[in-house]
Amino acid sequence: MVKCVSSFLLFSLLSVQAMSAENHIDLHQPKDFVDITTVAPDVQVDMRYFSSHNFIGRPIKGYNAPVCLLTRPAANAVKQVADRLRPFGLTLKIYDCYRPQSAVNDFIAWAKDPSQNQMKNEFYPQVEKNRLFEEGYLAARSGHSRGSTLDLTIVPLDSKIPIYDPGRPLVNCTASAAQRSPDNSLDFGTGFDCFSPLSHPDNVILTAQQRANRLLLQTLMRDAGFTPLDTE
Repeated sequence: MVKCVSSFLLFSLLSVQAMSAENHIDLHQPKDFVDITTVAPDVQVDMRYFSSHNFIGRPIKGYNAPVCLLTRPAANAVKQVADRLRPFGLTLKIYDCYRPQSAVNDFIAWAKDPSQNQMKNEFYPQVEKNRLFEEGYLAARSGHSRGSTLDLTIVPLDSKIPIYDPGRPLVNCTASAAQRSPDNSLDFGTGFDCFSPLSHPDNVILTAQQRANRLLLQTLMRDAGFTPLDTE
C-alpha cells in the first residue's frame, strides 16, 4: 500500500539541510519541529516504531514517545490535506514522521542479524531481510531525518486505532484487509510497512476501490506539495 498508503516527502523542503540525529523525540525535539497534533488535531497518530507492531517486532531505538514530529511547513501541509478530507468524514493517520539516526542505525544492525526474523511472515514474507536495503525498502540515510517525510494513510474521521494483539498469528501484509492485522485504514491493498512490490505506487494488481483510495491520497498529498516515494 505504499507503506499502507505511502511515504511522502515535502517538495519545498528537499533542499533543507538534514537535521542532526536526536535520541529523544519526546523531550529533545529538533529545532523548529512541531507535534502534528498541535497543528492538525484531527489527524490520528499511530507511531508504529514506538510499539512492537512493526517489521522488527519491538520498539525502535530513538522512539521514546508516540509523538509525530515534523517541520512547521510539513505540518501545515498535512493540515491542508486533513482539512480537505474532513467534509467527507475522513482524516489522515500517520505511522511515522521524524526518524532519528539512532533508529536508522537500529534498522541497519537488525538487518545484519539473521536470527531476528520473527515478523517476516507479516512484513517481508517474500523478501530476504538481507536484501531490504538493496531493494530500496530501507535506507541507511533516511529522508525521515529531515522531518519532511512521513508514512500515512486515510481513515474514517470517527474511527479508533485498533489495539495491537501480539499473540495474534502473523498474516501476510499482502492478504486482504479482512485477513490482515486489524487497522482502521481505508483499503490500499497492503498493510503498513509491507516490503513487497505490491506496495509500489504503480502496482496494478488492485481492486478499483484500492486504486481509487491510492489516487485520492496521492492527489491530495501532491496538491499540498508532497511527492510519493516510488518504492512505497
